[in-house]
Amino acid sequence: MQVLTKRYPKNCLLTVMDRYLAVVRNMEQVVMIPSLLRDMQLSAHGSQAQAGSSDLYSYFTMLKAIRMDVEHGLLPRQEWQAKVAGGKANGVETEAGETEEPEEERVSGQLDLEAELHLHFASLHHILTHLTLKAEEVTRRYQEKTGQAM
Repeated sequence: MQVLTKRYPKNCLLTVMDRYLAVVRNMEQVVMIPSLLRDMQLSAHGSQAQAGSSDLYSYFTMLKAIRMDVEHGLLPRQEWQAKVAGGKANGVETEAGETEEPEEERVSGQLDLEAELHLHFASLHHILTHLTLKAEEVTRRYQEKTGQAM
């Protein structure tokens, strides 16, 4: 596993992001044959996996995609909306969204921005910590499957 070279305070968002990126890079280096992860369920603290939950291969691909977003930034808003909508975004929706924007800015200017930042910061911190644990679990389960467990 890669060692973090930067030193930030423990609860700093940058620390959590660096740890996530390092764990996912390690996962990518360890998992040489991702197809082995198909049909393997993510265990929930030693108990049986829930019915209908994603397999480890789905987690593997999701964690890699999120790493790319964290490292390289997000798609511009319109490209992201087109991707989510499956390319079905039309000009009418875009124009409607643009006319609502000034009102949206006015309302957001009235909100307590510090409280909003704290909420989003705490949520992002929690999500990245949770995803880091998932990446460690995918790596551990792959190593068990291939006999590389430490």
